[in-house]
Amino acid sequence: MAELILGPMLRHVTATSATIWLETDESCIIEILGHRTRTFSVAGHHYALVVIDGLTAGTSTEYDVRLDGMARWPVANSTFPPSRIRTMHADMTPRIMFGSCRTASPHEAPWSLEFALDTEGRGVDAVYAYALRMMQSDECEWPDLAVFIGDQIYADDSSPKTKERIEAKRDGAPTSTLPAELVDGFEEYCWLYEESWSPPVERWFFSVVPTAMIFDDHDMIDDWNISEAWVHDIQREDWWKRHVLEGLMTYWLYQHLGNLGPNEIRDEGILEALTAATDGEGLLHDWASSTEEFTGRKGRYRFSFVRDIGNVRLVVVDARNSRTLTPGSRRIIDEREWQWVVESCHADVDHLLIGSSLPVFTPGGIHDLQVWSEGMTDGAWGKLPARFGEWMRRKADLEDWPAFVRSFDDLVDLLAELASADRAAPLRSIAVLSGDIHFTYASEIHFPIEDTTGTRVFQLVNSPIRNALRPHERMLMRFFMSRVAHGLGRVLRRAVGRKRTRVRWEIDQGPVFANCIGVLDYDGDAAALLVEQATPYDAAGDPALDPTFTVDLVTGSGVQLSHPQT
Repeated sequence: MAELILGPMLRHVTATSATIWLETDESCIIEILGHRTRTFSVAGHHYALVVIDGLTAGTSTEYDVRLDGMARWPVANSTFPPSRIRTMHADMTPRIMFGSCRTASPHEAPWSLEFALDTEGRGVDAVYAYALRMMQSDECEWPDLAVFIGDQIYADDSSPKTKERIEAKRDGAPTSTLPAELVDGFEEYCWLYEESWSPPVERWFFSVVPTAMIFDDHDMIDDWNISEAWVHDIQREDWWKRHVLEGLMTYWLYQHLGNLGPNEIRDEGILEALTAATDGEGLLHDWASSTEEFTGRKGRYRFSFVRDIGNVRLVVVDARNSRTLTPGSRRIIDEREWQWVVESCHADVDHLLIGSSLPVFTPGGIHDLQVWSEGMTDGAWGKLPARFGEWMRRKADLEDWPAFVRSFDDLVDLLAELASADRAAPLRSIAVLSGDIHFTYASEIHFPIEDTTGTRVFQLVNSPIRNALRPHERMLMRFFMSRVAHGLGRVLRRAVGRKRTRVRWEIDQGPVFANCIGVLDYDGDAAALLVEQATPYDAAGDPALDPTFTVDLVTGSGVQLSHPQT
């Protein structure tokens, strides 16, 4: 009898439709709310995306899951609230949660603690804590969308449980020069998703909250596509091609497929082809070969996507696999995809969110140091310093938007245009959502007088959900945000002939060096951010979330609610 391995995961929801993703242990027919779908196979794994249409706007519909006619969800004797689909509607007041960098690891001590003796603790999982609170609250308080902006899995830093599983599979006999910390191929990638999404509380959360996801480097490997030199170096490794292609295959299956709406899925045709195949491993492998940017082929797949939630538009940008890395003309998004981003941001909505796994507006000296790094590696000081700049770029992870200054300037221009007071229908708020940097903060972006804007623009970073920095790493980040580092970065930037950016910002709220969750609430013209910090387990073993700061995205005011962990 067929059983569920993962899911049901509620992914793409509109006013009249929803998609639900699942993985099963064998081929079967899945039935949800009268909609029947047969699983498809990839490398012996069985998946399905059930498209449910004909729903009514603004309704909440309870559902269950049957495999070959047998009830498999909810699980027997479940004490969790029923899984349900809550459809969108024109007058809704959207609630959107977001964050990045979530390791999959046990919820018990010592792994659930930060830096406990004799172990590398990762702290409380903020999604786990949030889901526990949801179970005790009315569904009207649940998020309408959860946006995971990078590092949903750590292909180069798995949990103790998965590491043991990998070691047992390899039995101490590596078949290539693959680094020991990296997962090896499709099967081990799948284990990472299984561990991350299978715990009961998180599994229930995913069954009731629609999700949108985009990758960052650790979904594949640290520093993925950081520079052209990095690409040349990694392509010399005998394990790289398999690693990147099978990483893209699993990313499409587990994350990206659910980002797409039913019409996009039909137009794309990949799911239809996989469903028709006996086993779609070869088909998906060929797709990945044409998709991976640096295989030398011309095929380019767009991982960026759009979601509309009431009067809010979310444009999620692929800042990893759509890059131009040629020295002297580097772009974090190539020109063709950038035009798609520009067009997608010009929408008839009240509020705009632009999601990028990597921050655009970095604090303190981090911005100018990245601008300097790009200038030096482009040869501003000659060949030998350029080599040092490349080493520094990788060592210090100098890869955010300022390290691609042309793309940074393009985005600043776009934000100025979108926020212009001269627009016929001005936006009420604009925010860039990001992660990656492992501390949480909010910054308002200030434009010069000649670019006076009618709409406030914010950089909102929520990172990590669960992967707090070690104490020495926090000290290093504090230094990079200091006035000393800011002054040093300014001097270095000028020394390579790079101009000062025309916009100004500083950290208005934060930084918070702890596991957090960010929640955006919209109500007509109003828009506000609440950041909550996950707290250690109490004597009863229950985690909690403490409100840390709020930001009004329309007025610009912010309130510190508690003393953040710094």
